[in-house]
Amino acid sequence: MKRIVHLGLGNFHRAHQAWYTSPLSDWKITGVVMSNRDLWRELNEHDGAYNLGTWDQYGLKSDVIAIYDDVFLATEQAGEIIARIADQDTHVVTLTVTEKGYYLNANGTGLDLNAAPIAEDLAAQMPKSAIGILCSGLVARASAKGGPITVLSCDNLADNSHKLRRVVMDYVAKAAPEATTWIEANTSFANTMVDRITPRLSPQAIEEIAQVSARPDLCAVGTEGFSEWVIEDTFAGPRPAWETSGAVFVQDVASFENRKLRLLNASHSYFAYAGLLAGHRFVHEAIADPQLRAGVNALWDEAAPLVPAPASATLTDYRQALLDRFAVPAMRHELAQIAMDGSMKIRERLVPIVEGCAANDTPCAQAKQAISTWIAFVRDQHAQQTPLNDPNAQEIATILASDASVLEQDGALLELIGAPLDLA
Repeated sequence: MKRIVHLGLGNFHRAHQAWYTSPLSDWKITGVVMSNRDLWRELNEHDGAYNLGTWDQYGLKSDVIAIYDDVFLATEQAGEIIARIADQDTHVVTLTVTEKGYYLNANGTGLDLNAAPIAEDLAAQMPKSAIGILCSGLVARASAKGGPITVLSCDNLADNSHKLRRVVMDYVAKAAPEATTWIEANTSFANTMVDRITPRLSPQAIEEIAQVSARPDLCAVGTEGFSEWVIEDTFAGPRPAWETSGAVFVQDVASFENRKLRLLNASHSYFAYAGLLAGHRFVHEAIADPQLRAGVNALWDEAAPLVPAPASATLTDYRQALLDRFAVPAMRHELAQIAMDGSMKIRERLVPIVEGCAANDTPCAQAKQAISTWIAFVRDQHAQQTPLNDPNAQEIATILASDASVLEQDGALLELIGAPLDLA
């Protein structure tokens, strides 16, 4: 049996990569929960099985997904995970650890060696972060002179797996420089573009899934009917036949990745902050707001010329599909969930639109407004003394609590997200 090791066993992975893999009889996934002990315990109580509830135009259906051979907890079982990555039956490692889990440096070109989790892993006998565990697994595989392996980032980062490669090589150069030659020669880092909305489920939604499930005792993940996965076909060894489940293998995913980041992700971030400030709670409420819907379309008009071929040919249909997806009330996708980690997401989703328009000498008023809306949102949270769910929350709070002028504070916030300072 061939194996995938997956780091970051959250809702998205279980609605996406696990779903694509579940029909394949010759592959299993070893799942790694990074820190959620309750999830780890619940999945192990049911041999890794869970309910996947899907809402589409026909209503709700629930499928039992049982694709995991083991489920490990990174904070306590790093040794077992490292051994599993090094094992000869493992041919692929995938990650969904969100943008902040890569510990990229300020310009996104490599690893931030001063990030606390990275520094702690480098000094410890046993790592706890996804990057530390992955690198330790690859080093162990190199020591055993194992077979080639492919690593896929499935997070919303431009050039995601290629950035991951730079992070890995920076870490290994510090932790085990003797392994760098083997890793460079035997590890492929294949870019991917992933898309499937997985909202945080309310108690009502969990109960709805249980009512239509053959196994109402299992934990639940909810998702939409739409799913997309575009994968760079540069595998170092065996790969799952994900195309039989609807994935698409290409030589270059950049244009599809660009389309998703510039349209779906950028608009998500815009109306998350604008919608919350306007008093909305869910995506379907925000997109029904005429002012916000107009803002989304204006943002897409600015972003569209930045999407290269071949994905550029799909934009008319893609924009309509996004509007249709956003408008489904049954999804109950909370804006607060999308608003998390804003300082990391804005850098990836909105700043490149401003930079691209500037390079093309085209207007980008709406993209600038979207970034200003994030600033208004963090100011509002600070004024209300509401904790900000962001890896840079402390730095943002320090900026907003300073004696600097509003203009200077805005400039510091823009600098934090890598945005042009003339937006202030």
